[in-house]
Amino acid sequence: MDYMIGVDLGTTSTKVVLFDMKGNSIAYANNPYPLYQDSPDMAEEDPAEIFEAVINGLTEVMRKGNVKNGELKGVSFSSAMHSLILMDKDNHPLTRVITWADNRSSKYAEELKDNGLGQQLYAHTGVPTHPMSPLVKLIWLKNEQPEIFKKATHFIGIKDYVLFRLYGKYVQDYSLANATGLFNIFTMDWDEQALEITGVTRDQLPELVSPEYQLTGLAKSYAEVTGIPEDTPFIMGASDGTLSNLGVNAIEPGVLAVTIGTSGAVRVVVDKPVVDPRGRLFTYYLDDGKWVVGGPVNNGGIVFRWVRDQLFSPEKITAEQMQVNSYEILTDIASKIPAGADGLLFHPYLGGERAPIWDANARGSFFGLTRQHTRAHMVRAALEGIVYNLYMVMLMIEGVAGKPKSIQATGGFARSALWRQMLADIFEQDVNIPESFESSALGAVVIGMKSLGIVDDLSVVKDMVGVTNTHKPNQENFASYRELLPIWIRLTDELSGEYDSIAKFQRNHPNEHAKIAEED
Repeated sequence: MDYMIGVDLGTTSTKVVLFDMKGNSIAYANNPYPLYQDSPDMAEEDPAEIFEAVINGLTEVMRKGNVKNGELKGVSFSSAMHSLILMDKDNHPLTRVITWADNRSSKYAEELKDNGLGQQLYAHTGVPTHPMSPLVKLIWLKNEQPEIFKKATHFIGIKDYVLFRLYGKYVQDYSLANATGLFNIFTMDWDEQALEITGVTRDQLPELVSPEYQLTGLAKSYAEVTGIPEDTPFIMGASDGTLSNLGVNAIEPGVLAVTIGTSGAVRVVVDKPVVDPRGRLFTYYLDDGKWVVGGPVNNGGIVFRWVRDQLFSPEKITAEQMQVNSYEILTDIASKIPAGADGLLFHPYLGGERAPIWDANARGSFFGLTRQHTRAHMVRAALEGIVYNLYMVMLMIEGVAGKPKSIQATGGFARSALWRQMLADIFEQDVNIPESFESSALGAVVIGMKSLGIVDDLSVVKDMVGVTNTHKPNQENFASYRELLPIWIRLTDELSGEYDSIAKFQRNHPNEHAKIAEED
């Protein structure tokens, strides 16, 4: 039997999936690693830990799948976007991986917005001005850590680092390059204005290649460890967001992909690069004639985790003792509360926010609390707030790509019947849930199969996504949401004027109690 491997380099873990040629998952490995947050707004990873997770994952699925010599046709990659690593002249990291969630460059993002350069850059890079962007991180490093910046000979992302360790060559696919803010989506090359502003030269960046580009000649030591023959092609693949669209078969115009994992996103595929006049949406390359337009959100499943840990810690402890899923307990509790949580609204901005408001200083809030509200109302409101936020992103996408015809949903939330129904009710549309949850890894494999000539085009994915379950909107529920959504949206605008003030206070008066609790 022939196989392909999809590797998905995520923010908190690397997932490696062995697929057969029909898209069936044969073996799976998920290797987590910590997110380092040593100081306010920091969010870093250790590149060596991620590389080890990749090697361990490849080794595990090769063993689990009992893959024999000649059966593995290729390995293809998906990767989280916006990561940055500075490398020295000996090709050793000068920094950890600075992730999309790192907000330390907020000041420089605001300066770019204020002086108009941010909108200029957005118009030809398709990347909104935000601390997530490596472009903004580079400006921050140049100004605040100049000694490290000057030592750097290469500026790369996490997938570039992994492939360099395996092949000794710095290469970056158009899709991930597009997400750096340094890439011109109209010339398909590094952007001259972005290079000038950051002070980075072309020879300090990886070689630009297609997502279908192949690497061969795997380092012998890693071939021996993983069991993957040295001549096995490794295909570049693309970014996790664009590949998620592919992996859920949301690649035709008008098919909206909604993903909620740790973070989340709403995306649609168009046939040429387009930009939002107000700079609120990204435009990222997928493959020939396919660009993904959408908005990423910081606050997805990570908010649900906060609700569990901070508001439902007794239930969490009980679930652990009983060896049951604590999140399922919480969704069951929330399901007993009517749609709209009896007028309790929640803004889920616990980690700042990207789309739809692009404000790294945004903060979360409950609104409408009364003595009649309970913890159950709060968990329901938190889940609804996450989906309200995604709905706002969808409204922006409508402005540049038209009203969606259908919705394909994926991510960890897709396992929850309550969240799936919420999505259908709030969006007032049928929501289709493909059977395959590892959409980015599957998307990477489809790109790899096209690169290898095994398939002619990406449309074959429609036969690989498995059974699709559909949730239809509940008329009674969306009647409540129609009343509440305008209030939620107006509140978003009204609160925005105070986010900077409260964020400044929090930075000046750090939460020592929380710090002590973490150390304990």
